[in-house]
Amino acid sequence: MNSRELILGRVRAALRDEPVPAPVPREYRRSFPAADLELLVSRLIDYKAEVHRVGEDAVAATVSGIVGGTVVVPEGLPVSWRPAGALVDEDLAPDRIAAADAVLTAAAVAVAETGTIVLDASPDQGRRIISLLPDTHLIVLRPEQVVASVPEAVARLDPSRPLTWISGPSATSDIELNRVEGVHGPRHLHVLLLDRTAAG
Repeated sequence: MNSRELILGRVRAALRDEPVPAPVPREYRRSFPAADLELLVSRLIDYKAEVHRVGEDAVAATVSGIVGGTVVVPEGLPVSWRPAGALVDEDLAPDRIAAADAVLTAAAVAVAETGTIVLDASPDQGRRIISLLPDTHLIVLRPEQVVASVPEAVARLDPSRPLTWISGPSATSDIELNRVEGVHGPRHLHVLLLDRTAAG
């Protein structure tokens, strides 16, 4: 018997009488304060994201004003939000997505406390790949999607869905704390916060 067989044999033996895990209690922190929209905006700006307050009828024009080239959009994104010439993701190849100038998606929820926006791959958010390859990500966010804290966001989300948590543009730092953006995703993040009082 070699080492591999010995180790695998021990693993199988250990799993033979696998105990049933106890259910995880999820009743904690069920009283949530009202979300502070200004706190979310402050956190996003702190993370070097750009925030635009726009009316719903001005989304497409705002996107066109920010991005001068090709914008990838998921199939379920409202047609009225799509800029002219938008490239709909109907299972686009990775190289076509990467060649686009930007991607425009909706969101599932946003956390004011942390400045985090969560995508859950719903039809208006699309596949995870489209939010990772283009250099610029534009996210349309409704005020009612903003919650105060992470526990409240988790309570709204379906854990079986592929979740992407975004806190500002993609960035990392080396050992000398030199910040480099765009390593793991878009270098530029624009949040279009829908505002019913904003002029179109």
